[in-house]
Amino acid sequence: MRVPLSWLREYAPIDESVPAAEVATRLTAAGLEVESVEAAGHDVGGVVVAEVTAIEELTGFRKPIRYCHVTTGTTERDVICGAANFAVGDRVPFAAPGAVLPGGFEIGAKKAYGRMSEGMICSAAELAIGDDHSGILVLAPDAPLGADFAVYAGMADQVFDISVTPNLGYALSVRGVARELATAFEVPYTDPADQGLPAGVEAVSPDVYQASIADPTACDRFVLREVHGLDPAAPTPLWMRVRLARAGMRTVSLAVDVTNYLMVELGQPLHAFDRDRLTGPIVVRRAQPGERLETLDHVVRPLDPDDILITDETGPISMAGTMGGLATEISESSANLVIEAAHFSARGTARMSRRHRLFSEASYRFEREVDRELPVRASAKAAVLLAELGGATVLPGCSHAQAEVPPVTISLPVDYPGKVAGLPYLPATVIRRLRDVGCVVTEPGEDAGTTPGVGAAGDAKPSHPAGARSASLNRHLRREYGKHESGPEILTVVPPSWRQDLRYPSDLAEEVIRLEGYDNVPVRMPRAAAGKGLTGAQRLRRSTGRALAGAGYVEVLGQPFGSAADYERLQLPAGDPRRRAPRIANPLSEDEPLLRTTLLPGLLRVLARNIGRGFGDLALYEMGLVFRLGTGGQGVAPIPRVDRGPTVAEVTEMESALPAQPLRVGVVLAGNRESSGWWGGGRPAGWQDAIEAAREVLRVSRIGYRIEQDRYPPWHPGRCAAVYVTGPEGDEQLAGHAGELHPRVIQAFRLPDRTCAVELDMSVIGAAAAALPPAQAPTISAYPVATQDVALVVRDAVPAAQVQAALAAGASSAAGDGGELLEDVRLFDIYTGEQVGEGNKSLAYRLRFRAPDRTLTDEETSAARDAAVAEAARRVGAVLRDGS
Repeated sequence: MRVPLSWLREYAPIDESVPAAEVATRLTAAGLEVESVEAAGHDVGGVVVAEVTAIEELTGFRKPIRYCHVTTGTTERDVICGAANFAVGDRVPFAAPGAVLPGGFEIGAKKAYGRMSEGMICSAAELAIGDDHSGILVLAPDAPLGADFAVYAGMADQVFDISVTPNLGYALSVRGVARELATAFEVPYTDPADQGLPAGVEAVSPDVYQASIADPTACDRFVLREVHGLDPAAPTPLWMRVRLARAGMRTVSLAVDVTNYLMVELGQPLHAFDRDRLTGPIVVRRAQPGERLETLDHVVRPLDPDDILITDETGPISMAGTMGGLATEISESSANLVIEAAHFSARGTARMSRRHRLFSEASYRFEREVDRELPVRASAKAAVLLAELGGATVLPGCSHAQAEVPPVTISLPVDYPGKVAGLPYLPATVIRRLRDVGCVVTEPGEDAGTTPGVGAAGDAKPSHPAGARSASLNRHLRREYGKHESGPEILTVVPPSWRQDLRYPSDLAEEVIRLEGYDNVPVRMPRAAAGKGLTGAQRLRRSTGRALAGAGYVEVLGQPFGSAADYERLQLPAGDPRRRAPRIANPLSEDEPLLRTTLLPGLLRVLARNIGRGFGDLALYEMGLVFRLGTGGQGVAPIPRVDRGPTVAEVTEMESALPAQPLRVGVVLAGNRESSGWWGGGRPAGWQDAIEAAREVLRVSRIGYRIEQDRYPPWHPGRCAAVYVTGPEGDEQLAGHAGELHPRVIQAFRLPDRTCAVELDMSVIGAAAAALPPAQAPTISAYPVATQDVALVVRDAVPAAQVQAALAAGASSAAGDGGELLEDVRLFDIYTGEQVGEGNKSLAYRLRFRAPDRTLTDEETSAARDAAVAEAARRVGAVLRDGS
């Protein structure tokens, strides 16, 4: 939001001596972050108002060239000009040799087209007050001849670029920023919505073009006014052009410029229709199936049934609050206009603009809420300006359709803001600050009707729904604070119509704290409970991240949003619980309206994006929450108080209303796992690396686990492993899967062949790890290791993990009371071929034995080896291979 300081001073008369930097500091402290302050127009010098006294048309050139004689009243000059939109007697901005234009461009005399040009007649673009290069900026006939143009036009200004948060929609206007400025400097505030209004502004007339609202959820107020006989050629006055340029708006025509000017000043978007192109009464409704609309950008848009439309008898004529239709746009000959001002649904406008990827200054404001009381006044001001500047005749009265909106009334304990801030505020301070905001504040025993308030119409009319949550919270506060006779007094607060973000006592507390100064809130670092440190879940999460990072994986943080298309690309079958994703009520993007049920789509998109930027060898991981329906999400989560932490009961109630949110860890690999170099070629990542990544996580947790082959989308059916862990009760629980992705999934996400992935449920792993006793440092034996190699022949279908588990169990049973002798067992070779027979495979394992208190004898190691082989034979039918 770009706002000139001179425009703000018109309604918040701060002293001229206050520097712009101080204004920026005060606004930022009030919550309106000023990102930059631009000194505009201060570099313009030597440009004066001149009059064209003669024009000579030069011929023989490929474009029209005119040789003009101009006078400033004291000096006469001849100048070459290529524009043809001015005539003898017109007054224009003239830059003589030595003048400086915006950007430091200095004008000089030069010979062109066979004539000497002594300066330049300027366009709006050359003066940085518009982007029109097509013609010269023609000034009003009464422009003072010889006057400094920068002073005459008010070009020198300080322009603030303000970052407005989504909840402060009122600040997307000069009106809103000026109100904050007046409060910050404690100067009188003049509401521009109250200025320049005609008599009988709220009068309704049947002679004005009629309108109605078919869907009150889409629009709750709709106002039309008519002006006739507008001069289509009437120029936009210079002062308005300069202000619009400073606010970042381009000039189009008088009618469009007036609506844009009032949108910037008041925050109320307006639209003007060509009266002669309308047919029948106007109706605001939702779109019907199959309807289409060609918008002002010449795009024919298929409409969604949720779209909010302005229609006449011919069908849709405008996408409400977003963009008008081409069929009823104002042309160069439009003289009769219908001015529309409305209060559209913020949520509906936001969804519509995102759905169509159509973003405008109007939709930007509507989706952040506009003042419901403004349409009547803003449309009246527009009609008055068109009459004054364009010679139009205003048809008295208006057409006014509206739906009843219940008011908001908030009960606020007077000491509540102090409790939230940890800084006591006097009751008078709380009341004064709430009234600075524009609230009507009624103290106990006071008649609410006599409490003064400042509002859009001078009366702080409430115009936004309270909602069940607000009413419920108010009842709770009355019970909480009213049951003690000595408790704090309860204020009854009615927020102003332009502050529809104020719904709860916490919102009011924030306003008091903000205006009293965030800098005054004391800073106290929270103290951790002595001797507790990190929880077991926190330690496990950090250890897992360190282990994966140490193994060469890079952590990424993906968005928790997704779409149904993600699950199609993952090849998930119908009925898969991962397809049942919670839907977001107001998504940031209509393309991603769901909360993720798996980490893989986000990880794979990050992988594809990095590969597209030339990073071919990647190993990424992410730890984050996924969201699963079925075990929660019943009802609406309550809003807890902010002056204390939530109770156990409140936390339980909130969690029961939310979907299950298990913690997951995901890993993806593509390209080479081991890089190539002078030592030789690299090694591509494979499903084995994915399983090893799962082992990295499981080793950190210290729990028992088992890995076996499985078929589970989106993994390749022949290269997928299921990971089972030993649960707290000793039972096996599925913790996740690892392996190579299915080729169709790889193709859908545009990934390299043989891309691999892992996804493990850290909630399951963490619960199992929490049941383990504290970790004990291992005993390190000083005695030598004894190794034994065995090669066992088993059927192809027997998993190597089962053979390994059998060997470990057999070797351990052989130790008896002598303590654990088996230190490690590891597979180092797999062989298939004629020597082991068809349908068989040979698995070679290395067993490492070591005793903690002695050197093992050959007999002990051989006995342990034989016991291990015997157990493998018993469990899986393993046969010792000849020569082993």
